[in-house]
Amino acid sequence: MNTVELLFIIHADRSERRNIADILVAQLSELGYQSFMDTPEGLKAYIPQEAFDVQALDDLPIHPVYPGKIQWQHQVIHDKNWNAEWEKNFQPVVVDDQCLIRAPFHPRRDPYPYEVVIEPKMSFGTGHHPTTYLMIQWLLEQDPTGSRVLDIGAGTGILAILAAKKGAAEIWAVDNNEWAYLNARENAQINHAQNIRVIQGTVNSIRREHFDLILANINLSILQQDLPDYADMLNKNGILIMSGIYEQDMEKLTGLAEKHHLRLLGHKENNRWVALAFRKDQS
Repeated sequence: MNTVELLFIIHADRSERRNIADILVAQLSELGYQSFMDTPEGLKAYIPQEAFDVQALDDLPIHPVYPGKIQWQHQVIHDKNWNAEWEKNFQPVVVDDQCLIRAPFHPRRDPYPYEVVIEPKMSFGTGHHPTTYLMIQWLLEQDPTGSRVLDIGAGTGILAILAAKKGAAEIWAVDNNEWAYLNARENAQINHAQNIRVIQGTVNSIRREHFDLILANINLSILQQDLPDYADMLNKNGILIMSGIYEQDMEKLTGLAEKHHLRLLGHKENNRWVALAFRKDQS
């Protein structure tokens, strides 16, 4: 499968460049991009060639907000060696001194309570982006021992794997993208997480199932669309953790969640991105 690599060159100071890159990630995710890398110039993003749409890029809502500050160029990558690409760009991540996320090509480091080994390839979820980092922070505070967990929009499977390492009895990792599905399966095997069931699909594929903990790191529009299903699938007193939104969008989700008997437990923020946690108070 050929892949298009986009390089966004952002003409701004370091702080503003970071903000623009975060907005680009959110808006590109809506178009089906699921792999991103920070660069000194700005950002790289990847999408299968058959899904690449030049007009959609020109029409991104960010352009009128930052006129003249964003340029992009692209190339088609044939049979790319993703290990080599990520080895140049992907550094280990430590979350709250509890969880080390590294790739197989990284040397082992001093032990942490949890270690997740990720072969990232084309999938989103390495701990570098604020939303993944926030989700991991929330998950580290949970005790999923013996519980049934859903990781929806699983990407690399990083959250499902951490849930397995924290003692969850059964984990479903669901993503609609084929490369994410294959990558999550591979990463589950690398981490010897035998109790992760990886599925290529959407919430429609699993809506008859029920879970004690649901993890959803996607984007605002999908979260709004699927939140009623998450509420239906969540067991009483179950926990729903969501990210992929900006701080200014919190009320859009909290108001909807209240209508479905989900009580806000709190939120975490990182560079204007937020992750929300809810508890289901009624059956």
